[in-house]
Amino acid sequence: MLQVIADGLIIGSVISLGAIGLSLTFSILRFSNFGHGELLAWGAYAAFTALAMFTAAGGMGAPLAPFSFGWPLLAATVVAALFVAGLALALDGVLFRRLRRQGAITLVIASFGAALALRNLLLFFYGGVPQYYSQELQIAIPLVPRSVWGGMRVTADQLFVLGLTAVTVVGLHAFLQRSTLGRAMRATAMNPQLARVAGIDPERVLRATWVIGGVLAAVAGVFAGLTVQLRPTLGLDLLLPLFAAVILGGIGSVWGAVWGGLIVGLAESAAVGIVGAEYRAAAAFVVLILILLVRPNGLFGEKP
Repeated sequence: MLQVIADGLIIGSVISLGAIGLSLTFSILRFSNFGHGELLAWGAYAAFTALAMFTAAGGMGAPLAPFSFGWPLLAATVVAALFVAGLALALDGVLFRRLRRQGAITLVIASFGAALALRNLLLFFYGGVPQYYSQELQIAIPLVPRSVWGGMRVTADQLFVLGLTAVTVVGLHAFLQRSTLGRAMRATAMNPQLARVAGIDPERVLRATWVIGGVLAAVAGVFAGLTVQLRPTLGLDLLLPLFAAVILGGIGSVWGAVWGGLIVGLAESAAVGIVGAEYRAAAAFVVLILILLVRPNGLFGEKP
């Protein structure tokens, strides 16, 4: 039981980070970006490429005990975050900005096309063979003895993912609540017309939204690659859980995306032991349907 919870929290932390960016995009840009999952995959592979370059230049360096990675992966994560933020801005400039006046349906269809293009480019450049950031073998740390509800074992990398996810979410919350740009983003999400009248630059807010969403997607992609593996279909595999987390938590709510991601992760983890790994995604959507029957606007969604 405890192991199911631990595995679910680890899966859910990755989903939560990706879902936050997706929720921000929907609430401010007013469309569902089906290409968001591919930003996670590109972030994971951008870090992989940067890590390979750092390794070729100066060696891997000793891992930071007790983790399987060292400073090069942390630096590669920063590079990946900057790259994906630039990629998100480029997609907006080349594609979405030109189609914004055509309506949300046009933007959604365009995002499908962007997702297909980005996924196939990953396949072209990296092939379909799974990759790993490190070949270091990690032994899970027993946190709770087996005599207590089956016990709990986690690796140091998984604890790192949980801890950094918590720090990132708290930092983003503080940014949105206290910074001038964060308040401008919240005002634009609530009422774009009134925000424009109040002197808020909508283009600045849109750029900030793409950058923040891209950075969070890149970090989530690196976390997914660190705890599981790298594969070109990573974005596609995570896309439906991301949308489930956003809808479950309430569209437009950052904390809703976080809690929605954790619930989806716990549901998927529990499903593995009950109905098998092949049905884990279906289990998450069963939970989604049950909660929406009670709260149609999601856990933190506002009534229209």
